[in-house]
Amino acid sequence: MTAAADSPRVLFVGGLGRSGSTLLELLLAQSSDVCAVGEVVHLWERALGADERCGCGERFTACPFWRQVGENAFGGWSAVDRAEVLALKDRVDRTRHIPRLAKSSLSPEQLADVREYASRYTRIYRAALAVTGARVVVDSSKHASLAFALRWAEGLDLRVLHLVRDSRAVAYSWGKQVRRPEVVDGEDFMPTFSPLEVSKLWTAQNAAFHLLAARAEVLRLRYEDFTADPAGTVRRLREFAGLPDDPAALRILAGTDAAQGDTEPVAPFRAHSIAGNPLRFSDGPLTVRRDEAWRTRLPRRSRAVVSLATLPFRVRYGYLGQRGSDSVEASS
Repeated sequence: MTAAADSPRVLFVGGLGRSGSTLLELLLAQSSDVCAVGEVVHLWERALGADERCGCGERFTACPFWRQVGENAFGGWSAVDRAEVLALKDRVDRTRHIPRLAKSSLSPEQLADVREYASRYTRIYRAALAVTGARVVVDSSKHASLAFALRWAEGLDLRVLHLVRDSRAVAYSWGKQVRRPEVVDGEDFMPTFSPLEVSKLWTAQNAAFHLLAARAEVLRLRYEDFTADPAGTVRRLREFAGLPDDPAALRILAGTDAAQGDTEPVAPFRAHSIAGNPLRFSDGPLTVRRDEAWRTRLPRRSRAVVSLATLPFRVRYGYLGQRGSDSVEASS
């Protein structure tokens, strides 16, 4: 859809989780013209429903940023009918609905549902920009079905980043148990998936974004290329988002303030993000390092299953026989 000049501009990061979206989001959020809000798709259940912690460390209901966004977008979060939104989500935002959302036209009833659902996100994006004064919102929800739904939104400038990582590295990561620090009451962990399950999810999500590329503005980025040249990637993404080059956005990569000549590590700005990798809670300097642990720790049988099940797209993305896979961490 054609966006009006005053439409909120959104950089939607799509792909399968464990592909580096959280680090990308944090890097982009170091500039004042970017507002990173995490995985907004989980706001209705995890933030509004469970009152989990925002990336700033506060519970959702206590976070000044999200309170202002709620007031601006809906007149307060108490005015949002969660049951209604979740019912809309079930009718619209599911992988099984992608073939229908990919069509050139929808029935009046379907179009009404999709636009009503997408309008909730548009209002949040618009409010986030108003509260921060930023020019672009980064939503790292990743789900292809949400990206397809947002394609039908009225008054939204949608730009999609399709983030890809080697399926074998992704399978290894999804097999590890990772605690969710945003959970306040009790202890909870991110889900784990078998190599075959990851293979299916990886293939389905990537295939969906290939389909979306024929219908919306989509830029594909390999995680390995991002980690090999993070500064170049940030510049490229800012250009894709319609933003000028900003040297300040890259200070965090070197861990020094080049403008001031300091040698002390630069602490990252903690974005007001909903859900995502625990990396978003780090107060230490962000580092990017090569990590090929999956090559020795992913069991041979699991590796064979993933390699075979994801072969077509691995060939397409240049992973067949490739040496090297990167991962990211935060140090403090």
